Amino acid sequence: MSRVNLIRSRLRDSWCGATAALIVLLAAVLAEGCAPSLSPRSYVPHERELVVTTVPLLTKEMVSTYPFLREDFAHGGVLEGKELYAFVPSTLIVVEGDTVRFTFVNPEDDEHNFVLSGLVVELPGQSIRRATWRADHAGIFTFVCTIPAHMPEMYGQLVVLPAAVGAGFGDSATPAPH
Repeated sequence: MSRVNLIRSRLRDSWCGATAALIVLLAAVLAEGCAPSLSPRSYVPHERELVVTTVPLLTKEMVSTYPFLREDFAHGGVLEGKELYAFVPSTLIVVEGDTVRFTFVNPEDDEHNFVLSGLVVELPGQSIRRATWRADHAGIFTFVCTIPAHMPEMYGQLVVLPAAVGAGFGDSATPAPH
C-alpha cells in the first residue's frame, strides 16, 4: 500500500471512529435527557424581554455607496420594486408558557410591521413599539413584515421549546436580571 493510501486509510478509520464515538455520546445524552427522573422538575414560565430591530440590508439610498445597486433597482433588475430589510435577531427562542414582552425598534424612516400568529404590530418609521405575546404551545412560528416590497425576505422564526425541555435547563432558563 502506498504511503498516501496508508494515510488516507488511517484518516478514514480515525474519522469513522470519531464519528461512531460522537454518535454513542449523543445517544447517551439523549437517553439521559429522555429517561424518567426520580425527582421530576417542572418548568416555571418566565417573562422574557426581547428586543427586535428592523435593519436595512439593501435599499435605494445605498446606490451611492454600492454603485452596482443602480442596475439591480432599475426596471428589469433583480431588486426592481423591492428593498431588502431584516429583523435582528431573526431567530428568537422562548419556552412554552413564557410571556414575551417585545420591544420593536425601527430606527429608519420606512414603515414596517411585525406579524406573528396572534400578534400584529405596526412599526412606523423612527419608532419604538411594545407588545406582549404568550407562548401558549411549543412549535416554530414564522414572523414576517407584510409590506409587499419587503416580502418575502423580511422574516424570522420564534422557536417555542416544550415546557418539559425548559424544565431540563434548571436555573439557566431564568432570564438574567436587568
